[in-house]
Amino acid sequence: MSLSKKKIVVIGGGNGSATMIRALKENLDRFDISAVVTVFDSGGSSGRLREEFDTLPPGDILRAVLAMSGDYDYGNFLKPLFYQTRLAGPGKLFKHNLGNLFLTLVAQYAGDFISAVRALEQIIGAVGRVYPATLDRAHLAAELENGDKVYTEAKIDRPEYDKNIRIKKLSLSSAARIYPPAGEAIAAADYIIFSTGSLFSSVIATILPDGFKAAFERFSGKLIYVAGNKYELDGETGPKRMGEALWTLEEYLPRKIDKLIFNTHKLNCRQKEYYAKKRWGVLRYNPEHVKRTSVVGENFEKTAGGLDTKKLGKIFKRELV
Repeated sequence: MSLSKKKIVVIGGGNGSATMIRALKENLDRFDISAVVTVFDSGGSSGRLREEFDTLPPGDILRAVLAMSGDYDYGNFLKPLFYQTRLAGPGKLFKHNLGNLFLTLVAQYAGDFISAVRALEQIIGAVGRVYPATLDRAHLAAELENGDKVYTEAKIDRPEYDKNIRIKKLSLSSAARIYPPAGEAIAAADYIIFSTGSLFSSVIATILPDGFKAAFERFSGKLIYVAGNKYELDGETGPKRMGEALWTLEEYLPRKIDKLIFNTHKLNCRQKEYYAKKRWGVLRYNPEHVKRTSVVGENFEKTAGGLDTKKLGKIFKRELV
């Protein structure tokens, strides 16, 4: 007798959500995958397109959709074609990629952003749906421990202030409502996975719009947080310990996280060099301080460094039952 598929919703943005999606794709016979993605990016190509066309920033959505690919190879074809290759200057196209331009221009032609997302999903044979967290335009706002305020994702994600000053609270600069199909997907899920990546500007940012709390209250499944094992040295001034990352995320949720998955691998010399090149720090593993959440500590590191989606896929197969 065949098993009924578990409905999994990935929440976050950037490479974190893409990594979770690719790991879940290792078990398509077991999982029905969707993703709810942040749309508050304000820097780089996405930020420029957002301002010029008064549209949602496409970058985080793009990476999630490409990771959902079922018809084409992600690493060797889709990612270089749509995301990694940046156009040369001079001119307005400088540093834009094909994927961001596709989503923005198709949204203008079709009259709405969702039509562009669905078109790209169709082109690449996506195995699951990607939903923006909201269709409203808003910016992130961070209150620091010293009382200062910092606005926009770009300035929170790449701080110009003293990096010893931590983020106290994240909010939105203006009102935004959850995209209704995103709320429906969350309420109907068996598992929600909060992805690796920047805790504030990717993960927590996604669930800030009004309506997410109500969606989580309707959700009766399990909440999973894949904390990974790293943070960006030049990034947001967030937690440096596993437990602190967990507790910070829970402050924005109406209930506790059920399970935390952490990469406990000890880096070898080659991997340390890779982390140094990427400007990554290692999140401290402190399970002794985590009392009310089940902690799954395992090695899912690539040989060359970074998270291994095949290893993580095996963990998901065992833990999401």
